[in-house]
Amino acid sequence: MKRTYQPKKIQRQKEHGFLKRMKTKSGRDILKARRAKGRKKLSA
Repeated sequence: MKRTYQPKKIQRQKEHGFLKRMKTKSGRDILKARRAKGRKKLSA
């Protein structure tokens, strides 16, 4: 049986990537919150 998660890098970037986050106001808020917390990685 196949596992549930079949990773695809490009698909992941399109859904959760930095550019997608920057496009919306709420996405920018997420990045801001992650910067404030001091995250090493901001997005996928």
